[in-house]
Amino acid sequence: MDPVKDTGNSSGESTARFDRSVLDIDCASVSHTIEGAIRKAIGGALRRRGTVVAVSGGVDSAVCAALAARALGPGRVLGLLMPERDSSPAGTERAKHLCEGLGVAYEIEDIAPVLESLGCYRRRDDAIRSLIPEYGPGWRQKITVADNLVGQDRLNYFNLVVESPDGRREKKRMPLEVYLQVVAATNMKQRTRKLLEYYHAERLNYAVLGTPNWLEYELGFFVRGGDGLADLKPIAHLYKTQVYALAQYLGVPEEIRSQPPSTDTYSLPQTQEEFYFALPYDKMDLSLYAFLHSIPAAEAGQVLGLDGLAVERVYLDIVAKRRTAARLLQAALLTGDVLPQQTRLDAGEGVL
Repeated sequence: MDPVKDTGNSSGESTARFDRSVLDIDCASVSHTIEGAIRKAIGGALRRRGTVVAVSGGVDSAVCAALAARALGPGRVLGLLMPERDSSPAGTERAKHLCEGLGVAYEIEDIAPVLESLGCYRRRDDAIRSLIPEYGPGWRQKITVADNLVGQDRLNYFNLVVESPDGRREKKRMPLEVYLQVVAATNMKQRTRKLLEYYHAERLNYAVLGTPNWLEYELGFFVRGGDGLADLKPIAHLYKTQVYALAQYLGVPEEIRSQPPSTDTYSLPQTQEEFYFALPYDKMDLSLYAFLHSIPAAEAGQVLGLDGLAVERVYLDIVAKRRTAARLLQAALLTGDVLPQQTRLDAGEGVL
């Protein structure tokens, strides 16, 4: 569905109008379509009895859990809550309240011991101490993208923000090797969660439901082999703005809908905007829409409240992030020819 509105002018020509309404959706129709797609996928192509949803306390997973419960019935949905040392306890409470409200069974898996044994926290902290030697027990941390992405021509880089036990904050630009090690270590969190999702899915003969929205999916805001891995991604075609609209329609609690998008990965509070997108989600949604629909930067800027040059910088950032997404989504490379999977299915191979 292309939500750009077509309006005729006096000469009978058609002009595409770009404004905030381009992201408006008919929530009842969208929900009905997704619910039908979930039922068809679970009972058809995937041949599973139900679905596992990792519920974080955020809006994306809440919407996916609600859609799955409506599509399959609450008894065929398992909510999985997987906090760890840096998780917000409030997020876990929101996730519990959601599952209880939906009538969905849930299990809590504390992944901190697994991460500890894998060296997740140690490897991360070693990298941080190479930049800030005094960092130690009781300190908190997060990564932020450099400020003012749209205000100047520059390459993206990341800052490390730490807070001492007495509340003193320090921010330093991260050398590449420090950034890569911190991210590689923290990505163990998403990959450990996915391992548990598939454990529960396999013991129940369920499918794993992924929860990315279109902004995350198209711009690469996920971990390969982690939250990017799933059997079905029911909202990957919806902008974040549309997910919030659907959440209200589905009756997702206000305590979830009022939360700003967060990574819930680092011990200091961190929004997705300061970690990755550099713009609030509503402006990033419109920017991506404008880019994909070839809206001139100056015209998009009038809606976004940015000048044309700033929008051009956002467009360049979108191009770079789409390259990242393509790499993350790429199937494993092969060194020889193999039969396409559909050919195998058509031939009856592997069919029980």
